[in-house]
Amino acid sequence: MKLENPAPLQWQFSHRAEQMQSSAIREILKVTMRPDITSFAGGLPSPQTFPVEHMKAAFDRVLTQQGKVALQYGPTDGYLPLREWIANSLSTDGARILPEQVLMVSGSQQGLDLLGKVLIDEGSRVLVETPSYLGALQAFSLYGAKFESVPSDENGLLPDAIEPIAAGARMLYSLPNFQNPTGRTIPTERRIQLVETCARLGLPLIEDDPYGALSYRNAPLPKMLTMNPSGVIYMGSFSKVLTPGIRLGYVVAPRPLILKMEQAKQATDLHTAQLTQMVVYEAIKDGFLDQHVPTIRKLYGDQCEAMLGALQEFFPAGCSWSKPEGGMFVWVTLPSHIDSSTLLNEAVEQEKVAFVPGAPFFANVAEKNTMRLSFVTVSPEQIRAGVQRLGKLIASKL
Repeated sequence: MKLENPAPLQWQFSHRAEQMQSSAIREILKVTMRPDITSFAGGLPSPQTFPVEHMKAAFDRVLTQQGKVALQYGPTDGYLPLREWIANSLSTDGARILPEQVLMVSGSQQGLDLLGKVLIDEGSRVLVETPSYLGALQAFSLYGAKFESVPSDENGLLPDAIEPIAAGARMLYSLPNFQNPTGRTIPTERRIQLVETCARLGLPLIEDDPYGALSYRNAPLPKMLTMNPSGVIYMGSFSKVLTPGIRLGYVVAPRPLILKMEQAKQATDLHTAQLTQMVVYEAIKDGFLDQHVPTIRKLYGDQCEAMLGALQEFFPAGCSWSKPEGGMFVWVTLPSHIDSSTLLNEAVEQEKVAFVPGAPFFANVAEKNTMRLSFVTVSPEQIRAGVQRLGKLIASKL
């Protein structure tokens, strides 16, 4: 029986829910779904890199050979063979990583959320790069983090700037490889300085590394995890090297932290999908990534070259940009009087080009004359045409 004229509910949202805000990037992506828009906005991997047939075969093998196990509930910490594979892949002669230090999560974003749950109280101080990854700022904000922006340059975090603001901080969050949003990479010597500084201060260091495998030419730089496994929290993901649709990431940390994150995860989703974990392990266990990832690097390297070439040709004097050696993003700094948020509206409506304004990536004082350009889902021809139109619009503002 349906009630007649029920009184409208008066929703009483929690204080935490009242503080929530939509992701600026996600809101922009709604606009970029229009077929007439050339989008440099999304931080999405190129669908051209998705190994559809290989994944299909892995699903078939898992469901045929271990279907009843794959479709059952699984352990909170994750599928042991996959955790062993991850631990072995991260271990070096000087630093042995154990499977017990690995927690599987439903995408890196869940890892950030769990870290926030177990490490952050209302008002806890969290050190972040300038600028930093928007998803981390969102995740940590939900738990009441008070952000301290660490000065950074084209090579990332400045180690000497940490100690003066580190007292009482719960952690330092970093993306050392081809950072989102700037594309910059922290050099080896500075990584050593960061690890030593954080170790001396007793400050947990988060090494978020979704893009580390995507170097266009050079060998990967050493992971900070291997420099100090007892003080570095490492985050990895299969989204950029297989497919984001599987929503599978992992956190590697000292056992006491992993145990607390497991407890938090039990209250969140019990466990990450057993089927997904078993399929990923089946797909990668025999060395598939060694053949597959180089094809991604080649594609993204070519597209990055097209983006940098177009910027050089079509953007007016007074603009500058990063020159990434891997990853998915270029960071552009415009003349100081241009607000990229205002520019975005004109770019979409007049030039049919979208990008992400830079302001949301700053934890404190925003630099509004910045923007992030993603090039991996756009062909070189589209890149050139889109950058030309965007450059013309910027030139009209000078």
